[in-house]
Amino acid sequence: MELSWEKVKFQIKKSIPEHSYRMWIDPLALLEYDGNGITLATPNTFFIRRIKENYLDILKREFLNLGQAINIKFQAAGKKDAKSSKKAKDQKIDEFGASYPALSVKPRWKKPEQATLPGLGASFNGGRMLKKGYTFDDFVVGDNSNFAYSASLSLAQGKINGSGILYLLGKTGLGKSHLSQAVGHHMMANNGSNRVYYVTAEDFTNEMIFSLRNHTIDKFKEKYRRKCDVLILEDIHFLSGKMATQKELAITLDYLLDADKKIIFSGCELPDEIPKLNDQLKSRLSMGLVTEIEAPDYKTRLRILRKKTNTLGCKVPMPVTEYIAQELCDDVRQLESGLFGVVAKGQIMGRNIDIELAKSVLDNITKNRKRINIDLIKQLVCNEFSISEQDIMSKSRKRVIVKPRQVAMFLAKKYTDQPIKKIGSSFKKYHATAIYSVNVIEKELKQKGVVFEQINYISKKIEAGKF
Repeated sequence: MELSWEKVKFQIKKSIPEHSYRMWIDPLALLEYDGNGITLATPNTFFIRRIKENYLDILKREFLNLGQAINIKFQAAGKKDAKSSKKAKDQKIDEFGASYPALSVKPRWKKPEQATLPGLGASFNGGRMLKKGYTFDDFVVGDNSNFAYSASLSLAQGKINGSGILYLLGKTGLGKSHLSQAVGHHMMANNGSNRVYYVTAEDFTNEMIFSLRNHTIDKFKEKYRRKCDVLILEDIHFLSGKMATQKELAITLDYLLDADKKIIFSGCELPDEIPKLNDQLKSRLSMGLVTEIEAPDYKTRLRILRKKTNTLGCKVPMPVTEYIAQELCDDVRQLESGLFGVVAKGQIMGRNIDIELAKSVLDNITKNRKRINIDLIKQLVCNEFSISEQDIMSKSRKRVIVKPRQVAMFLAKKYTDQPIKKIGSSFKKYHATAIYSVNVIEKELKQKGVVFEQINYISKKIEAGKF
């Protein structure tokens, strides 16, 4: 079985990025085999969750390619009882039921250099995985993103006019995450650095709070100030009003800049337009180059669709591609969603991909896009919460009014392309109030409570066009 395990690892190493292999597959070790399945040793319980979410299917597939359909279990360090550990250490059982000394089973998580994941603390998820396809080679450059692409590539290769800071500005779904992660991929591939930390502003805030509560703030500071070569921080607007996090981040940025490190920010608002942001952090965010990504034009949308079609490995007639590019013009994410929907329906229904099929898929997307606006969302929310539009526009601070108002602002941000300032003014509220409302609802959604059910119910109505 150990030979099979080594073959599986070898195949996986060829199919995923090298840094992903080093981070998630290499630390795994074959712990035991009982005839029905195997148990793999892992550094910690967090590691198990990430492996199951991202690599369990790959592991099973590679074993299946070897003709072995087996059950895979994971064992974190320190979780096994003493008796079982001693038995596993003293002997092993082979495929035929014979026992033999276990000479080579030494879980790699015992090695100090593998006990901590690159860019992550073992006890807290302080970072996110870079997506495999988010590289410079896979980014389709158009007039809308040419400057942002060039600036990102320049930063990855060196500096931009002597500065190591880049701020990517743009609406959701236009490619900010792609370019920021492309910098990380480039640095890891060409500079040999695995100290690339990719986090959202919310991740950074939560990790800092976790560190304070668990008396590990010094490790948190050491990680970001001393052990980071590239910091990619997304959704910077989330820091609005979080003064303690802003102060810590500003100090961290000073350390990184003094050490000549690279920093990439992304956000939907300019630093000066983010409310409740202290001057210290605002000045740091504005130190580097600010570059905006706009919605792609028709020619760029066509090129994006062609590239995605090649990635999917299917043939989409040019008239269909042109139809999708013409109808879906808001953002890249919507464009990809439309293409995937057309291809999927064709495969599931066994139909040829033609204009008629594409129209049946895109009709709902374009219909909802044209009809959904802030006023419609107000009306829907008022009906669901049994309040009047006068109530939701009032200055009332009663919970029965405030909560529906927050829900409406959240839905307006989710389903319209209106800037947050416009959303706030539509409810006769300040910019900061709108951001606060959206943040409140986002937090409550994670709790999967009453608000989650309410949002889910209204969202289904919106997406189904049942106005």
